[in-house]
Amino acid sequence: MTKYKVLKILKSAKGEYVSGEKISNEIGLSRMAISTAVKSLRNDGYEIESITNKGYLLKNNPDILNIVEISENLQYKRDNIIVLESIDSTNNYLKENYNTLPNKTIVVSDEQTMGKGRRGKRFESPKGTGIYLSYLFKPECTPSDVSSVSALAAIATKKAIDLTCNTNVSIKWVNDLVLNGKKITGILTEMSVEAESGHIEYLIVGIGINVNQKQNDFPDELKDIAGSIFSQTGIKTKRAIITAKLIEELDKLANSEFKVNKDLLKEYKNSCISLNKAVRVVCGNENYEAFATDINEDFSLKIKLSTGAEKNVSSGEVSVRGLYGYV
Repeated sequence: MTKYKVLKILKSAKGEYVSGEKISNEIGLSRMAISTAVKSLRNDGYEIESITNKGYLLKNNPDILNIVEISENLQYKRDNIIVLESIDSTNNYLKENYNTLPNKTIVVSDEQTMGKGRRGKRFESPKGTGIYLSYLFKPECTPSDVSSVSALAAIATKKAIDLTCNTNVSIKWVNDLVLNGKKITGILTEMSVEAESGHIEYLIVGIGINVNQKQNDFPDELKDIAGSIFSQTGIKTKRAIITAKLIEELDKLANSEFKVNKDLLKEYKNSCISLNKAVRVVCGNENYEAFATDINEDFSLKIKLSTGAEKNVSSGEVSVRGLYGYV
């Protein structure tokens, strides 16, 4: 889009004025088109000063998610990033278009109108405050080869947040991210498998991060459970910075073909607040209490029952006593 071409030129000027004529010549469009693009950027929230005979000056860099802001913060050139203003669900977007999109396509939206969580729950996705990102994998393997992708995605997301926000986020098994006892992130993995071959058609990892919401922004039913990076630290972070780091961490996962190593398992264990805690397990019609003792190599949760017997949990919902209202 023209406005993003103009934005890149204004950013590259690094605090200097750029004449409309220079921008026009560089892009190959009329001065009127440049003026229209500047107006659109101003409507987006950019403060752009214009002075006759001097040109345009970008005066601030607001918290906006667009392709220029994200690409500027990446450590390498990255194609196949789609940035939307609003969508029902970024996961839905990739599911509906995966046949025409290349492997490792990323879609990011400033807002989701029908954000999804696990077990059919809704994930609140308001405009201008969070990150809603989905990553498309087309691996040449079977589901058993990527059984740990949800846990690995949690590690990648934790790294991105900790590195950019100077936090120490915890993981509640299997992939909830928690800060000061509040859930700040939801991760939903969806997969389609060919019936005949058993191979994966697509694997989509959807990640929603509450970044700059105030605590009062959350619905009443979520205020005791959900939080944001800002509500728990008091520090506002530009979403494009976190998004870029998250893309880099997810790319590492994809490039390694989701292989689990001892370092990743150790990092997960060190961050997992479910360990050595009383937990409640809900899986199908089963609902029982136990004690979480370890994380296995496949990221399943090892628990000890009241009878003393041990069991591995690889699916279902595991609540931690003292967290999210579980007493």
